[in-house]
Amino acid sequence: VFPSLAQAQASVANEVYQELGQPSVFLFCPTEYCSSLCPPGPGQSLYLLTLGQELLPGIGVIWTGPKVVSRELSAVLLEEVEAVLRRCPVIWDNLYANDYDCRRVFLGPYTGRAPGLMSRLRGLLLNPNCELQANFVPIHTLGSWFRSELGSCAHADAAGMEPAADPGDSQDPREGSYSPQDALEWALRDWVAEINRQASEPGG
Repeated sequence: VFPSLAQAQASVANEVYQELGQPSVFLFCPTEYCSSLCPPGPGQSLYLLTLGQELLPGIGVIWTGPKVVSRELSAVLLEEVEAVLRRCPVIWDNLYANDYDCRRVFLGPYTGRAPGLMSRLRGLLLNPNCELQANFVPIHTLGSWFRSELGSCAHADAAGMEPAADPGDSQDPREGSYSPQDALEWALRDWVAEINRQASEPGG
């Protein structure tokens, strides 16, 4: 019926999207959802090009970055993905995912994401550790990164530059530019406080 997989998927996705009344959030995960699945790159993928042409503009497309688990996300890569999909991608971030090796738990700060990515994204989903309590630091530091991105958008001057910070200042990671180390220290302090609070509760 369809000349390609991409056209078949786009047709079905469009039909479901319209049948549901074109909801404000409708996400589509392509078969090629990272650069390593479409060599030599997203810009040369006929599959992604077809999706970009055929999917209705209100449908969000999920992307994980260079790999399924991406250590870094750059503005350059997102520009390429945006161009081929004709929309900003929704990042499906597997930085902390450990479902593929549950002997490992990832407790470091949210890092490896270039400043200013927010303007290149339609949204961001964080795939966490399977162990609930192990996600305090990942989610806390993601929140710090997100606040810094919002702050960068709100406080940039007319030239689009951030105001210079005093090198002697110890900045709250919830404000201004994002520092993974500062965000980690802030998250650990809050986590210890939360553990102590739970331990002091009756039956704790």
